[in-house]
Amino acid sequence: MRSFSMKCALLLLVTFFSIILYDLYSTMTPNSWQTEGGGVDVSGADQAVLTVIPTLRQEDTIEAPCSLRKAVRNNPFLKDFSFSVPVLQWAGSFSNDTWEQLKNRFPPYGWKGLPVHDVRLTLSLLNSARLFDPGSPGRCVRCAVVGNGGILRGSKQGKNIDSHDFVFRVNGAVTRGFEDDVGVKTSFYVFTSNTMKNALKWYQNDGFTEIPTSPDVKYIFIPSNLRDYVMLAAAVQDQTVPSGFDKGDQPSKYFGHKPPESFKILHPEFISYVTHSFLKSPWLTNPQTRHLYMPSTGALMLLTALHTCDQVSAYGFITKNYAEFSDHYYDSVRKPLTFYANHDMQMESLLWEDLHLKGVMRLYQRTAGG
Repeated sequence: MRSFSMKCALLLLVTFFSIILYDLYSTMTPNSWQTEGGGVDVSGADQAVLTVIPTLRQEDTIEAPCSLRKAVRNNPFLKDFSFSVPVLQWAGSFSNDTWEQLKNRFPPYGWKGLPVHDVRLTLSLLNSARLFDPGSPGRCVRCAVVGNGGILRGSKQGKNIDSHDFVFRVNGAVTRGFEDDVGVKTSFYVFTSNTMKNALKWYQNDGFTEIPTSPDVKYIFIPSNLRDYVMLAAAVQDQTVPSGFDKGDQPSKYFGHKPPESFKILHPEFISYVTHSFLKSPWLTNPQTRHLYMPSTGALMLLTALHTCDQVSAYGFITKNYAEFSDHYYDSVRKPLTFYANHDMQMESLLWEDLHLKGVMRLYQRTAGG
């Protein structure tokens, strides 16, 4: 009897301390895990691994009737698609285990060579893992992804493009003077710091004198190297770039003065996933070219849309008859398509045609006289 009483007392004591520990744990917030500058401190080898998982709202789990996810599940030939890989980085992306996973992969596929402080600081400034708010649950979100291919000159697709819920544009996205062909609406501008600055320099005479800056535009950085993390952090804080290649630069001269939610950055895991699932060029395994190869900015933009929107239409992307058109729709003099050493554009064109034929997306195509 005495032994039974002692067991009961011990059980009550364990229960009491369990309740106290649960209460203490449940009052913790992600902010209490962050060190100065945001994120989780990875300096200590024995630091606990803390991964922040974004909470899904009920409406986030409701698929629209036209959802691409449904088409993928019902088609065994689309098994390469995965919607569980995070598309964007944000404050909750940084943790000990994520750092350990990505610190041995070079950008854009990881964080190798990047100072942990810069990654942690930049991500701590981003408070959302969502690219956009789809609105009412079950709403069909239609996206137009606009490349700069010469196929769009004379296409009269401007109204069709602007009729979409969201419009993605890239690099030298000239619209003035080409409204009938490419529209005027821009929801997302996709770039690296390098491609943005090169576009402003190379296409200035074609009318690209500034990147889209309307109030609703959001900017999606591709994390190709440290420049993109540093530029993003400075833009969010509305400060001068403090260090590195772009030291002294003023992000506001490109983006204006935008709120933090206007800035996004792709996740290295997402870039790695789409590269190895869809864009696995032979160049990636060739010792002479693998250090150069990277999917094109346009390809990453289109695959981002395919993993976030319900319906996607692609305009101005390379097609089989690309030789019939100039390189860009805004070329004042006809130019052949430029093939860069670090992109496999022909492989990408085969992918777009394949996804079009499988009904995953709509690829705008026409003949030069059509």
